[in-house]
Amino acid sequence: MELIQNTADLSAYLAADEVIDHLHPLVRETAARLTAEVEDSYAYARAAYEYVRDAIPHSADAGDPRVTWRASDVLEQRTGICYAKAHALAALLRAEDIPTALCYQRLADDVGGHVVHGLIAVRFRGAWHRQDPRGNKAGVDARFSLDGERLAWIPDPESNEMDYPVLYAEPHPVVLGALRAAPDRPHLWKTLPTAL
Repeated sequence: MELIQNTADLSAYLAADEVIDHLHPLVRETAARLTAEVEDSYAYARAAYEYVRDAIPHSADAGDPRVTWRASDVLEQRTGICYAKAHALAALLRAEDIPTALCYQRLADDVGGHVVHGLIAVRFRGAWHRQDPRGNKAGVDARFSLDGERLAWIPDPESNEMDYPVLYAEPHPVVLGALRAAPDRPHLWKTLPTAL
């Protein structure tokens, strides 16, 4: 699949905003701590990915009712669903000048419908590489990789699942709207986007 930037300006994938708030002191402090443990930007990207994947539980897996959407809040509260964890990873990567995009999949849910799943793409070696920091569990073994994707799920076209090819510099409005409007995760589960 060919990944398509929604803006040609690569600097947009380094920008800070209200959601990917990589100028926030907690994001900067976390990035500095991770940077001190590695030798180069590739190793940093892997360390940041593994930190978000492993140290911040997916709120559904953990039974946590809180809804986070701002990267600094995800790091502070140490919880989030796929979108929020993608925002946190994007902030950590952008904090170290690594271009990072938000991207999405449409997957079947547990009740016969569909749900939009969030992940990121990181730019290295002149190309974009998708990464899924959702968090591993039984049946999910996502890993950081620049040599072929190791995502949590591979969409099944026969089930009307799909990869969206667009790489967004900012969270998709449908996703962000659902996160911001949800008072808790049980409510969010009823209002998750089913398509972009």
